[in-house]
Amino acid sequence: MTGSSSSPASSPSLPIVRLKPKADASRIRRGQPWVYADDVVTDRRTKAIAPGSLAILQDAGRTDIGLVAVNGASKLMLRVLDKDLEAQIDQSWFEAKLTRALDLRSRLYDAPYYRLVHAEGDGLPGVVIDRFGDICVIQPNAAWVEARFDMLVAALVAVTGVSTVYKNASGRTRELEGLDGESGIVTGAIDGLVEVSMNGATYLADIAGGQKTGLFYDQRPNHAFAAGLAKDARVLDVFSHVGGFGLAALAGGAASVVAVDGSEPALALAEQGAAARGWGDQFETQKGDAFKVMEALSQEGRVFDLVIADPPAFAPSKTALQNGLTAYARVASMAARLVAPGGYLVLCSCSHAAELGKFRQASLRGIGKRGRSAQLLYSGQAGPDHPVHEALAENSYLKALFFRLD
Repeated sequence: MTGSSSSPASSPSLPIVRLKPKADASRIRRGQPWVYADDVVTDRRTKAIAPGSLAILQDAGRTDIGLVAVNGASKLMLRVLDKDLEAQIDQSWFEAKLTRALDLRSRLYDAPYYRLVHAEGDGLPGVVIDRFGDICVIQPNAAWVEARFDMLVAALVAVTGVSTVYKNASGRTRELEGLDGESGIVTGAIDGLVEVSMNGATYLADIAGGQKTGLFYDQRPNHAFAAGLAKDARVLDVFSHVGGFGLAALAGGAASVVAVDGSEPALALAEQGAAARGWGDQFETQKGDAFKVMEALSQEGRVFDLVIADPPAFAPSKTALQNGLTAYARVASMAARLVAPGGYLVLCSCSHAAELGKFRQASLRGIGKRGRSAQLLYSGQAGPDHPVHEALAENSYLKALFFRLD
């Protein structure tokens, strides 16, 4: 299941990969960490480089740019690992990256529950690591780190001292890299669900059986803002997953919460989280298609003081953008119909292709279809444990818009 740690480190014998004359080398020198196959000269020798191998990247004039990882089977062919051509991609290199990432999180949070590594944002392209106390979940979403996975695990244990590491190999990104989907415990053991305390609420994370790593840390500051609007409120949390916004609202003093999701296991975890804080009587779940449930609630004449809609990525790529924006507008329209006069509506998008301006326009278009006027109170993003790479807009994927509706 784990990759080999025997791949060569940087050396003069590394192969050369070269940019085409039309490629913008200056962007890479300024920090762009990705190079697509269309910008690379793909001759016979380049095609022969094994996925995950290291190479020296040069511009069309044969001037060195940096040390890259190669995967000729992927459209995202090169990932820049280091500007130092002599860098040794070994356990010490990983430890330096992880130590820097840990220092930031230790300053941000008083308990070890956070995203420890956010891929390019922490200098580890294609690597996501979420920490749950003494457990770390790694998503190695690139061939270069799959080939050095044992090395990464050893560095992670050395830096953090965690006893359990779980490999999550699910997801479309690994498929695009030509990698398998075999997940499992790498070291240590997982004994049931993991309790995570955030914003005064308790969440239950299913590390091995849940979605992604079992819990989404990125919405933490947006949960907190919503909780500040929730005192004595009737709350509807649509696409609730394990109760992210709904449980935070109860911690903020909400009178009641209805959580809607298509996953029965996720709703069961949300119910357990509510019960853990003694909020079981105030917490109701409805399993089903979110659009159908919102329509049914509207037909029943139900209204809420605070409505949150946090759907999956409707626009996961540029080709899906227009359809995605239409879906976001539809969510906004249906959710707005359920907001009481003077109430609050929170609309979220985790689609990197739907940048903030377009998402806001789609949301306002949907709200306007219901004849509602809106004040935009706040625009949220992912928490600081999801740092954004300076040259990679895709890192900044999460948007949360908070409106008051008349």
